[in-house]
Amino acid sequence: MKTMLRQAAKRAAITGGLHAARLLGTAGLMRDARGRGAIFTLHHVRPKQPLAFDPNAHLEITPDFLDTAIVRLKRDGYRFIALDTLPAHLASNDPQPVAVFTLDDGYRNNLVHAAPVFSKHAVPFTVFVAGGFIDRTAILWWEVLADLLNRNTSLQFQFDRIETLPAETMQQKQAAFDRFASFIQTIDEATAVDRLKTLASSQGVDALKLTADLTLDEAGLKTLIENPLASLGAHTISHRALARLPDDIARHEMDKSALRVEEITGNRPVSLAYPYGYAGTVSPRDHTLARDLGFTVAVTTQPGTVDDRLDKTALPRISLNGHFQKDEYVSALASGIAFKLMGAR
Repeated sequence: MKTMLRQAAKRAAITGGLHAARLLGTAGLMRDARGRGAIFTLHHVRPKQPLAFDPNAHLEITPDFLDTAIVRLKRDGYRFIALDTLPAHLASNDPQPVAVFTLDDGYRNNLVHAAPVFSKHAVPFTVFVAGGFIDRTAILWWEVLADLLNRNTSLQFQFDRIETLPAETMQQKQAAFDRFASFIQTIDEATAVDRLKTLASSQGVDALKLTADLTLDEAGLKTLIENPLASLGAHTISHRALARLPDDIARHEMDKSALRVEEITGNRPVSLAYPYGYAGTVSPRDHTLARDLGFTVAVTTQPGTVDDRLDKTALPRISLNGHFQKDEYVSALASGIAFKLMGAR
């Protein structure tokens, strides 16, 4: 119950901040918070799929809301550009704010549902893909765990010791999900994810098949980039938190990811999205590695707007969150005011 109450309180606080930002923006206040524009991050774009337990609901928006967001940004005076061209815009004197769209993980619905919306409005977009998802060697642990918790009323898992997690109520399921999400930050992430994969197999869930069902393979990505508005960026190989990896492995993850994208597109990508992307999962060391490997732009999930003073290998992004699908929130987010009010960038 405490977990659910904390989540409800957090959403209420965010909603309050967005309403305040909208009012201040409408009044013409805090205009500098907008900076030079905004990079938006999305994951799933698909019609809503009702689930009894949906811990990943924040990672999906509907195609209708994507359409609404683009229309709202147009009305607010934004120009849409590709991520790769953002550094040039920030180096220019162009006063018009820009909006950049990015999507993480390479979900199939990016091709089926998102691409048609972007094409309708002639909006460029970048999809960040992980080599392990493309080649079906890595699992999307958050999707696997959600599936297991929807199927079961309890789960037995080896943390520091074997524990039985109750999962009868929505509150218990959320607590179990959060328990595992915290656990992967306390030990080697690959070990934790392998244990989850083994648990899934014991429950009749093929975790790698779920990867195949949800994400685009090489053929699907080649179809995606037939769209001249689409481009691919690197997202590592195994989708592990880079800051927790040794230097050589972190470098390998970034470099091999870029090579895998190059095999598909014929060109080495100049953009990178750090997996997870929030504080503790990406570090200044990783920004340096990204620059050394030739990435001219790399993005986090730290919230904020962009300007020419920022490190181009540590740019903030604004999440279009499934819990906040209203056009007025798009303007409030893009204004940057909400992040200033919350003490973010």
